[in-house]
Amino acid sequence: MRILKKDEIVQVIEGLDPSYLLMQIEKAMVAIALNQVNMPPIGHLGFDSPPGDVHIKYGHITGDASYVIKIGSGFPQNSTLGLSNSNGLMLAFKAKTGELEAALLDEGYLTDQRTAIAGAVVAKHMAPGQVEGIGIIGTGIQARLQLEWLKTVTNCRRAYVYGRSSEKVDAFIQDMSGEFTITVCQTPAMVAARANLIVTTTPSNSPLLMASDIRPGTHITAMGSDTPGKQELDENILAAASIVACDSIEQCLAHGETCHAVNRGVLSEGQLTTVGAVIDDGIQRKDEDITIADLTGIATQDIKITLSVIEALNQSV
Repeated sequence: MRILKKDEIVQVIEGLDPSYLLMQIEKAMVAIALNQVNMPPIGHLGFDSPPGDVHIKYGHITGDASYVIKIGSGFPQNSTLGLSNSNGLMLAFKAKTGELEAALLDEGYLTDQRTAIAGAVVAKHMAPGQVEGIGIIGTGIQARLQLEWLKTVTNCRRAYVYGRSSEKVDAFIQDMSGEFTITVCQTPAMVAARANLIVTTTPSNSPLLMASDIRPGTHITAMGSDTPGKQELDENILAAASIVACDSIEQCLAHGETCHAVNRGVLSEGQLTTVGAVIDDGIQRKDEDITIADLTGIATQDIKITLSVIEALNQSV
């Protein structure tokens, strides 16, 4: 049984071809669409003071030699303590015997990476053919990683960012302006007025973008609503969309952006598809179409990125 620490895991991931990791996360999403997974409901532990969430995600993809259990946490006030907002670990077990194969003490690194890669996968398959500007709502770890991974699927280097804290916005610009021309926006609506590929990455409990903000031809990847009560998008945005694609329809109906729209009667479950189905079947996107990807984070992504690390290490021996 291997015990891998974060520095070893980072070295492995940075040594892998980005196109390989994109392909693995595509496979993770397609497996959901093809019903090739055993993926029980998410375990959730919530905290109020200070606010935080702990997720337990686990599952097995048909044909894989291993299954994976992930414990991941997010505590948004950790940054005030000089700590990462995310933490966690991955446990890989042999599917035939249940033996513990590896413990990856990644401190949330793999979750952060697979989430950002998922955003790039969505953009690859759902973004407008001509990306005029990339909009980022939020300034945290995931906001940075989303922009970094979007470089692998679009040539656009114009980014528009909104964040509540001017200090965090300044830090974001300092970190990300090497390859991007970054414009600070005073409101989310200003981001939507300039960008036609938008990624929302916040823990907001109320809509940041309204239906009246969104221009025709815009794609939005929403990934902040990963637990009950969170919401970044006005439900009427989903009602106006030509395509609403979920990483997992079951999860999105429980706590994604989708649940708000369905619960309020502006969207029906029958109108939903999965990101995996979009990847597998493709979409015919018209120039004026608004498209939405609702990403709540799925165990199959944890499985694929964990096994990518283990397989890379096995090949290096």
